[in-house]
Amino acid sequence: MLDFNTDFKKALSLPAFEYIAKAAEDLSLDTYVIGGYVRDFLLERTKSKDIDVVAVGSGIELAHKVAELLPVKTKVQVFKTYGTAMLKYKGLEIEFVGARKESYVEHSRNPMVASGSLKDDQNRRDFTINALALSLNKSDYGNLLDPFDGIADLENKIIRTPLDPDITFSDDPLRMMRAIRFSSQLSFEIEEKSLNSISKNAKRIRIISEERVVDELHKIMLSDKPSIGLKLLFETGLLQFILPELAELHGVERIKGQKHKDNFYHTLQVVDNISEKTDKLWLRWAALLHDIGKAPTKKFDQKIGWTFHGHEYVGSKMVKKIFQRLKMPLNEKMKYVQKIVMMSSRPVILAENVTDSAVRRLIFDAGDDLDDLMTHCEADITTKNPKKEKRYLNNFKLVRQKIKEVEERDHVRNFQPPISGELIMETFNLKPCREIGIIKDAIKEAILEGEISNDYDEAYEYMLKKAKDIGLQR
Repeated sequence: MLDFNTDFKKALSLPAFEYIAKAAEDLSLDTYVIGGYVRDFLLERTKSKDIDVVAVGSGIELAHKVAELLPVKTKVQVFKTYGTAMLKYKGLEIEFVGARKESYVEHSRNPMVASGSLKDDQNRRDFTINALALSLNKSDYGNLLDPFDGIADLENKIIRTPLDPDITFSDDPLRMMRAIRFSSQLSFEIEEKSLNSISKNAKRIRIISEERVVDELHKIMLSDKPSIGLKLLFETGLLQFILPELAELHGVERIKGQKHKDNFYHTLQVVDNISEKTDKLWLRWAALLHDIGKAPTKKFDQKIGWTFHGHEYVGSKMVKKIFQRLKMPLNEKMKYVQKIVMMSSRPVILAENVTDSAVRRLIFDAGDDLDDLMTHCEADITTKNPKKEKRYLNNFKLVRQKIKEVEERDHVRNFQPPISGELIMETFNLKPCREIGIIKDAIKEAILEGEISNDYDEAYEYMLKKAKDIGLQR
């Protein structure tokens, strides 16, 4: 149990607070530190590097005054549109804002803003645990201001809105995702009224920019147990607006007594499994999307039951569409996710018949991503049968051992065939033509199949033989 009967002045031990307090006194501005920094101090989490300071007056003026007092020259960034300013000091990012009250019209996420009191500012906060404020004023320095009993919610591990949740979530629909993100990060429960309100207002998430939505998704994906947040996104209906391809995996269909597993909950388990092994964001994304091709490829075969033929290929194509829609990076990160999705079944199939040539091809095709692919495949084991789990894991151990042996012997990871196109052109006095590609591919295939070693002399002799086969003469 956390001890909230603490000296809150300990939270203000950083030198930056002394300068902020002095600047506030010089300007006669009531000033407070509010939000995540206070929350994380009380939860004994790693101290936040982001500090939000609210002044009853001009936050921008306060920021400039703080910059004047700091012992090092510090630039103040001013964001006039939002009435905020930010400066960096000793690894901290300190944002200053004037206390304000906000009102919204129904179809806009941009509020009408007016100056207000500290109470007004706390009213507009998203959750009670983020409305906690510590005074930086000389008369009551270090006092906690907790108008919504956020301390109790911290103690009881509850996410709750300060005001009517319908107002809070309708005003800024991203707060619905933030509620779920905090639940996932902190293992807190969302209070029932607030949770019901998310379901009621879920469709309003459509007015939020894709970039802001993805930022929250990333934070959910990087939490210790992402399934907490992902499950809440699904149960509240938000997921259906954000990642409908994932939501469509939910459910079990039965025909003639045969059913398939629920691929949605299987996916959540895979994401949790992989999150225990790695904090690589894009590998976690690959785990999240590895089965999205199963919904469009699902068929029932009278002889063998449910099939998902080609779901890896279909899924890898869907990855690009998802990244485009969510305005995620269409670069090497996307290609990496596509690659893991496309190859996600290769080691599984290989485990049943571990041959040198199949291992060489796996190593060559996966390249530097082979270890991540194997980590994904091991995370993909979600059977509740201990004997099956042990057998599957042992199979992957055999694959890993075979990979090590083949790599040490054949050096095929990211290999370039020892015969270049230029050498082929020079040897046979050719200009660029189709035959050059045929010979190069044949050499690569011969190496991967183990017909020849990854060696210049053997490859050169093979080149001469293949050239003769297709009618080329030196």
